[in-house]
Amino acid sequence: MSNRVSWLDNAVFYEIYPQSFKDTDSDGIGNINGITEKLGYIKELGCNAIWINPCFLSPFGDAGYDVEDYCTVAPRYGTNDDLIRLFGEAHKLGMHVILDLVPGHTSVQHRWFKESMKAEKNEFTDRYVWTDSIWEDTKGIPVISGISDRDGACVVNFFSIQPALNYGFYNPDPNKKWQQPMDAEGPIATREALKDVMRFWLSAGCDGFRVDMAGSLVKNDPEQKGTIALWQDVRAFLDEEFPNAAMVSEWGEPDKSIIGGFHMDFLLHFGPSHYNDLFRCEEPYFSKDGKGTAKEFIAKYKENYEKTGGKGLICIPSGNHDMGRLSQRLDEDELRLAFAFLLSMPGAPFIYYGDEIGMRYVEGLKSKEGGFGRTGSRSPMQWDKTVNAGFSAASPEKLYIPLDSDKNRPDAESQMNDENSLRSEVKRLIALRMSKTALQSRGKIEFLSDGYPMVYKRSDENGAITVVINPSAEKAEVLCADANKIIYTVGGKAELRDGKIFADGCTAVFAE
Repeated sequence: MSNRVSWLDNAVFYEIYPQSFKDTDSDGIGNINGITEKLGYIKELGCNAIWINPCFLSPFGDAGYDVEDYCTVAPRYGTNDDLIRLFGEAHKLGMHVILDLVPGHTSVQHRWFKESMKAEKNEFTDRYVWTDSIWEDTKGIPVISGISDRDGACVVNFFSIQPALNYGFYNPDPNKKWQQPMDAEGPIATREALKDVMRFWLSAGCDGFRVDMAGSLVKNDPEQKGTIALWQDVRAFLDEEFPNAAMVSEWGEPDKSIIGGFHMDFLLHFGPSHYNDLFRCEEPYFSKDGKGTAKEFIAKYKENYEKTGGKGLICIPSGNHDMGRLSQRLDEDELRLAFAFLLSMPGAPFIYYGDEIGMRYVEGLKSKEGGFGRTGSRSPMQWDKTVNAGFSAASPEKLYIPLDSDKNRPDAESQMNDENSLRSEVKRLIALRMSKTALQSRGKIEFLSDGYPMVYKRSDENGAITVVINPSAEKAEVLCADANKIIYTVGGKAELRDGKIFADGCTAVFAE
């Protein structure tokens, strides 16, 4: 179990896809200085923490998730000094910054991998998972082969350009010498190299990491006991050297990740979470049609909540670089209700850049950096109504990813000047969360209804708040005998009378 990092208790994160956020040197690609320039915007919205997607040296076959050098900022984004300055400027504003750590694989261009491909044994020979023979049947395990003088094939984690780093096998096959145990020299060296990368950036001012595919490191580990033990070892290192470093996992199994030493775990859009039932399916729960369901989502959430001892440290994002935009399925009124939910759940909420203004998924874009169908969710941030929506002074054809071409596209400046805009609603909801500790990361949750409306109670030592989320166009009536007043309403009108809350359709109510 990890040490508590107090700043996570009220953290609201803003996720930034660096190449699409703000370009300050007119090359059509966003950069680190662009993020620094816009810290005030993020702070004004109410977010007090930032997650930056990979910004390290990379051939960008997978948007930077194919790392070539963990300790060097990609030149297109700037320099290490630029990133260190960003840390410092964020800290001056009372904000924290976590980086995206990709520990399971590297790029084929990484120096470690180039050395490991050599036939002659060296210190990197066992840094990756290589079979003994290029002809060996790997029985469905994806590999790359025939790329070097070294005999053998290298296991890959995702794309074929991402060779898997060697953290060992929990149950190695005794007939396959290449399946090394976790305590072999190669896996231990890989683990220590991971610590060195973390030490490098934490010493430079980084506040922690979101860890990509955190549950995938140890192989032949069906119950993930080996991977948990690995992260517990990393946790011990952090507790000794960097006790305030936040660790958030892309794992999707909080009962395992939190035991492993992570502070919080993402609720993933794939797997058994039913997250997509809420926002991204044919009949989303948050649609006014009222034909969706949140039952499976709530059942799975409660299961995970109980497994973590009621800690509720499960992060629910508005979206991210790997999924469609919220606005693909939901109109602005429905988006307001979605944010009322996202910003009143336990764990730290994550807002994907542009979701706060209802940025749209851009259809029909050519795949960029392995984005394929995800590319439309990675278009440039829309700041204002000037050239290129204020993202870049480059000529439009130079933009790395094209903008939403709709002349009525939403933009941040217009919404900041409109108190009735979606962004203004999001800002008010963040402020409400910050004003009530029961609504923050560690407040308890009790679900009272999993239908229409969704009803839950958030509570801590400072009090309790009942949240009624009614996405349906139909009016709702909810028994709420222990509430004395309505403190905030999103959407339509609501009334507390005779121990009941009466709410219009497409309305959220907060009562205490």
